[in-house]
Amino acid sequence: MDIDQHRFELLTRLGDSALIMGHRLSEWSGDAPTFEEDMAMSNIALDLIGQARLWLTAASQAEGAGRTEDDLAYQRDVRDWRNLHLVELPNGDFGRTIVRQYFFDAYHLLMLEGLSRGSDREISGIAAKSLKEVRYHLRHSSGWVVRLGDGTQESHKRMVNALDICTPCVPELFEVDEVYRALEARGVVPAMKDLQAQWECQVRTVLSEATLSMPEITNPMSGGRTGLHSEHLGYLLAEMQFLQRAYPGATW
Repeated sequence: MDIDQHRFELLTRLGDSALIMGHRLSEWSGDAPTFEEDMAMSNIALDLIGQARLWLTAASQAEGAGRTEDDLAYQRDVRDWRNLHLVELPNGDFGRTIVRQYFFDAYHLLMLEGLSRGSDREISGIAAKSLKEVRYHLRHSSGWVVRLGDGTQESHKRMVNALDICTPCVPELFEVDEVYRALEARGVVPAMKDLQAQWECQVRTVLSEATLSMPEITNPMSGGRTGLHSEHLGYLLAEMQFLQRAYPGATW
């Protein structure tokens, strides 16, 4: 791959994870535990979808094949998606959604901070623009981790179960492949070892406050950034892409 292909891969990975995470959160609209939380989740979903638009627009330009952000969002099949396994996990109960969101937010903020200091002006600009939103996302999800983990016996039990479900997706967050190594060598992306160390330190601190601990990882997920996904993504895309698949080229 040349540098343009590496950039395209990075941009689609960032955009795809933000879009799928945003779509998952949007599924809570009207069903969240409280009205205030309904609004919060809907707004976070909109933030992530807005960020996905920026990344996928940049990706379409980097690709130079005439595809638009909408083409990338609505016309790709499952194997062409580059999102993390973590974001495609079903919502489950509120505790599972919160653990999934917290793991992603802690990673997302560190990655954006690193990208904002990177050598690629376009990528660093999008990352810097997204930071304020993602700092709020992390405050929101970390607060709920503590509130539920150190809450009632039932909420604690559900958080333990949520950790068991979400933790196998953690190693994939820090996988490094040819694309990442090439961009790291150019100073575009942060050093993954440093990012992982910061993530683990921050997560241990919050889980400790929540009277929780990370379970042992025995069956790690892998391959989302190269198009290997769980069955959950297929069902999600069938819903998300329905309109464009049923009426190709439809516009408002």
